[in-house]
Amino acid sequence: MLALMRRAILPLLFTTLAAVLTTAPAEAALNVCNKSEASTRVALGRFDGTRWTSQGWWIVAPKTCSRLLNGPLQARYYYLYAADGAAGTWEGKTHFCIAPGTKFLIPGREECAKRGFDRRGFFEVDTGNTPDWTQSLSN
Repeated sequence: MLALMRRAILPLLFTTLAAVLTTAPAEAALNVCNKSEASTRVALGRFDGTRWTSQGWWIVAPKTCSRLLNGPLQARYYYLYAADGAAGTWEGKTHFCIAPGTKFLIPGREECAKRGFDRRGFFEVDTGNTPDWTQSLSN
């Protein structure tokens, strides 16, 4: 009886162990999911411990998600601004500089117009210090 149980359980045990060992770990990242009906442009603001920067644009198609940052998140707070090109915007009270028509990476948050950029209000995303976060945008 014991030999029969070993023959039945051992293959199952090895199969389960192999599946666990070959499964890739979930990748930590900052993702944005666009639950709206329109394609959306997303900009990101953040503080790296030394300086503020803003960066954009990620184009997020309707009903899809895009990864903005790869790897474990290094900060608790991130800031997002998004616009769908029509009437829809997702904005907030923390201002960053943007370049409306082109991709950008802008150091600092001050004197946007003086430096040739537009100024927009970004909304705060509190990740709770988790290594991975997904933010949804919806109508």
